[in-house]
This record gives sequence, structure tokens and C-alpha cells, in this order.
Amino acid sequence: MSASTLSARATHAALTRHRGVNDPKTLDARRDLAVANIEHYVKRTVEAAPPLTGEQRDRLALLLRGGGGPHA
Repeated sequence: MSASTLSARATHAALTRHRGVNDPKTLDARRDLAVANIEHYVKRTVEAAPPLTGEQRDRLALLLRGGGGPHA
């Protein structure tokens, strides 16, 4: 687990404990934790995969931008 993931997890836990689950700062921390987890997963996956083509990178970037489904 990366240092940024551990930090995001600790921040989220502390804010949840002290401010509650629906506090705006807790919700921001939950989003930051999700991003840290996704980033860690993507980095590991890309490092293990063979080089991607430009088209494949574009399709994956589209998913991250929230457009299109798995067959877009």
C-alpha cells in the first residue's frame, strides 16, 4: 500500500470518527481515499501489463473521464 493511500485512509478515519460520515470534509476525504486506491491499482496494473497502444490508452482515459461504457 502506498504512503498516499495510508495517509488518505487515516484522514478519512479520523474525520469519520470526529465529524461523522455526512460532514463535507469527511465526504471529501472519502473521495480522496477512493482516488488514492484507484491510483495505486492503476499503477500496479499498468506496470504488469504489456505496453498499451494509443487507442487503448484513449479508451481507458475515456472511462476515467466518465464517458462511455466498457464498449465505447
